[in-house]
Amino acid sequence: MPQLNGTPRPAHVGTRRRGMALGVGPQPGRDVLRRAQHVLNPTLAILGAVPLAIAGVVVVGAPSGSTPVADLTLLDAAQTVELEMGGTGEPFVVPSGIHNQFVNPVQPLFPSQPTFPVTEALGVYTPEQLYPFTGVPSMGFDQSVQQGALLLNTAIMDQLAAGNNVVVLGTSQSADIASSEMQSLLALPTAEQPSADQLSFVLTASESAPNGGILARFDIPGDPVKIPSLGLSFDNSTPADTPWPTAIYDFEYDGFSDYPRYTGDLLSDLNAIEGILYVHTDTQFADLNLADAIALPVSADYTGHTQYFILPVEDLPLLDPLRQDGPLGNAVADLLQPILKPLVNLGYGNPDFGWSTAPANLETPVSLLPEPDMVLKAFEEAAAGVPVGIQNFMDDLGSLSAHTELIGNGASTTLNALPSLTDVLNSVNEIGSALSQLGTVTVQVGEALAITLPTYDIGLFAQELASGNLTNAIEEPIAVNIGADTLLGDFVWNSIALESLAEIVGALQSLIP
Repeated sequence: MPQLNGTPRPAHVGTRRRGMALGVGPQPGRDVLRRAQHVLNPTLAILGAVPLAIAGVVVVGAPSGSTPVADLTLLDAAQTVELEMGGTGEPFVVPSGIHNQFVNPVQPLFPSQPTFPVTEALGVYTPEQLYPFTGVPSMGFDQSVQQGALLLNTAIMDQLAAGNNVVVLGTSQSADIASSEMQSLLALPTAEQPSADQLSFVLTASESAPNGGILARFDIPGDPVKIPSLGLSFDNSTPADTPWPTAIYDFEYDGFSDYPRYTGDLLSDLNAIEGILYVHTDTQFADLNLADAIALPVSADYTGHTQYFILPVEDLPLLDPLRQDGPLGNAVADLLQPILKPLVNLGYGNPDFGWSTAPANLETPVSLLPEPDMVLKAFEEAAAGVPVGIQNFMDDLGSLSAHTELIGNGASTTLNALPSLTDVLNSVNEIGSALSQLGTVTVQVGEALAITLPTYDIGLFAQELASGNLTNAIEEPIAVNIGADTLLGDFVWNSIALESLAEIVGALQSLIP
């Protein structure tokens, strides 16, 4: 059994987590989009967002006129309040039961789990927008995080002024908001900073995790990747050396919080993109087994107050589309997984782990290829996985008879009424809107791929060459481009294209009697 710093990695860990959007909230028509995904391209899914409607719940900092909310609640002096924020698409968050797992469990759910006793939990309004997934138009990620950090700062300072202590709980984008707020607080004179007794942070599925978060992976020293056409900058890493107790929980294969270190491993890149769709956006804390959490190593000289944890995932997200295609698809996935898993893990530097084993507190940007000995080890383990996969496949085939499904029960021949002129016009309008959205995003992604990234490559090449490092001058632009092209092309554009196509198909289907 592989071990990390003496901690064994379970051979079978966790329950596949479904249903609760970590990074992205619920979306009308999501079922339709998933059906279109199943028919048109099973490797893609849609991130969407609709604000969570709240009634009768205290939400701090919500803009007037947006949703009726109560006035800011300040607890009695010397109490500890949890300020909870949502993920992308969840600007209004109801303080949820996840704090019973990550913040204040009745008893620790795994050895050495940090706990943060709180008196009461309050929701904090933050924009939580991510263009183009939260609509065209909507705020870009940078603007949304910037505004969210200002709102969080106000909420923190109001509670501290009232004599209360604060625990901040951030998930996905709101973990990035919390990271930005940490940076702002550290910029204050020491005397004006909250003390370690006054302020703590708990972050989950964070894109800003120093070694794994996608915002840190592409934060190339001296020249971070920026995509102005999408309002997105990769330059936000959670500070490791803060005075405030902090716990960061990330998820294996989640392409936002656990992005591969070596982008030359295309299998690992694609698996991470699928991880955004099947791990990051579908995490359901109610089914989460925190007992599987693994404490990540930090550098030998680290004296900070942040603890880092990874939550392993049993199945490769790359194979999840197959697993959704019934028992036979699951059998094929079980055949491939023992072979592909070490090759996917190679992108993190070690075929035994689906995360980087380098110190978690150190910002670790992308590189091109892992060490040669690890490449050899990965292919040896993949070869050893062939008989295991075959046996898994045969075992699954033996149980297929119990899952036989009858297809084609006959179709109704009854015709519905022809669509009205209003129906036709509405459908034409929907099709036009979908094409307009696709065209806008196509131009912006095209600008990033054709202009922004090549210009960035030239600057990065010149920077590394000027420092006398010819190898980095060649490898770093390639590593960045492989990762960025995969993210922008396979994830951003294809996702929006699928959404637009689903809207067009839906509009046309509505005209069929």
